[in-house]
Amino acid sequence: MLKIISGNTFLKEGVEKYLPRASYQMENLKKTVSGFVEEVKQYGDTAILEFTETFDKIELNIGDLKVKKNEIKEAYKLVDDNLVTALRKSIKNIKKFHKAQIRQDWEIETTKGVKAGQILRPLESVGIYIPGGRAIYPSTVLMTAIPAKVAGVSRLIICSPPNRYKIDNKDYIGIHPAILVAANECGVHDIFKVGSAWAIAAMAFGTDVIPQVTKIVGPGNKYVNAAKMMVKDYVLVDTPAGPSEIAIIADKTANPTYIAYDMFAQVEHAPDNVAVLITDSEELAEKTLEILGNKLDSMERKELIRENLEHSGLIVKTNNITEGINIANIIATEHLELLTRDNDEVLPLIKNAGAIFMGEYSPVPLGDYCAGTNHVLPTGGSAKFNSGLNTLDFMKIIDVLNCSKEGLKELEKILTPIAEFEGLTAHRDAVRVRFKDIDSN
Repeated sequence: MLKIISGNTFLKEGVEKYLPRASYQMENLKKTVSGFVEEVKQYGDTAILEFTETFDKIELNIGDLKVKKNEIKEAYKLVDDNLVTALRKSIKNIKKFHKAQIRQDWEIETTKGVKAGQILRPLESVGIYIPGGRAIYPSTVLMTAIPAKVAGVSRLIICSPPNRYKIDNKDYIGIHPAILVAANECGVHDIFKVGSAWAIAAMAFGTDVIPQVTKIVGPGNKYVNAAKMMVKDYVLVDTPAGPSEIAIIADKTANPTYIAYDMFAQVEHAPDNVAVLITDSEELAEKTLEILGNKLDSMERKELIRENLEHSGLIVKTNNITEGINIANIIATEHLELLTRDNDEVLPLIKNAGAIFMGEYSPVPLGDYCAGTNHVLPTGGSAKFNSGLNTLDFMKIIDVLNCSKEGLKELEKILTPIAEFEGLTAHRDAVRVRFKDIDSN
C-alpha cells in the first residue's frame, strides 16, 4: 500500500522521486483561461452569463447573479440546526485566534529627534472564491472571511459557482445553502453566483454587477489558479492551493491507530493528497501499515484513499528523530504532526511547515474546522517560504517618519556622503535647502 524507505535513501534520492506533487502545467492552460479572462474584461456580465450557461449548465439572468436576502433566509431553512450551531462556535474560536494576530501601531526614536514607526491599515475590499459542485466546504468560508473581517476590510464579497443539488428530496439550483449560511454568519457583504476563471476575472476587473476588489483569496481548481496568475498584475492574489498534505514525526511512544486515521483524514479530500509517516521505530511503522490495511475498507472514501496512499503515501524509517526532523523540513508539508515523547524539544527545530499539531490530542481536523487556527495553508513544499492565511494578509503596513529640526541636522551628516556617492545630489539638496529656513529662524 505505502512505500517504506530508509531516511538515508530519501535524503539521497530526493523528495521529488517519492512524493510526486501535482503540477497543473499552467502554460497549457493559459490559452484557454486567457480567453475567459479577456471575455469578462471586455464584455463583463454578458460573458459571465454565457459561460455559466455553457459550462455550469445553468441559465441565469443578470438579476440572478447577486444572491438576494430572501435566498439567504431560505438557506437557513435548508441547513441543519446542528451545523449552524457548530459554525457559530467555530466562528467564535477563529475570531479569537485571528484577533490575537493584529499588531499595534508603534513608534521608536532611531536618532535624537527622529521618530520612526509603522501603522496598519486594512485593505479596502477583498473577494473570496469558494468552490462548488461536489466539494461543499462552509469551513473554507470561515477560514477566509473571518481574518478579513477581523482585519477591518470594509467590503467583503464571495463568488461561488451555482449548481444543482438535491436537498430534502427537492431540486435546488444555486449556491449551496450551507455556503450561504456560513457567509452570512461571517458578515460577508455580497455573494455572487459565479464560478471558475470568470469569477476571478470579474473580481479582478469588476463588472456592472460584481465589484472590483483589491485582493482575491480562496482555493479553486486548476482554471481558478491559472486565472489568478493572469490577473496578479491588476489585483493581489493569494498563493494557489494544491492537494492536501500531512507529515507525521513519531517515535515509539506514538499510537499507530491515531497515526493511521490521521493519514486517512488527509488523503480523503481529492486526488494527489500526500501522507508521510517519519519514524525511528520500525515496530511503529509496521503496526501503522497493518492498521491502514485493516481499516481502509471501512472508510467511506476508500477508493480515493487507497489511490492516494499508493501514489503519494510514504513511510520513512529514520535512524533517529533528529534525522526525521531534517526530512520533515525538506518536505515542508502543509500539516505537520508531532507525536514524540519530547514535542516541546522538537518544535524549535521545525523550520518548514504550514501548521504544526502537537501531541496525540491535536489531530489536524481540529485545525481544519474549529480550534481557531487557519486551514488555508501553503502546499507543495511552499511552506519553505510561505505562511498560512492570517489577519495580516488583509492589512497594509505603512512606515511613518516624523523628524524634528534637530533630527534633520543629525541625519544630514549621514545622508550627504551616501547621496553624493550615488550621484543623487537633489536628494542632498532637498535636505540642505531646509537648513536655510532653520538657520534664518
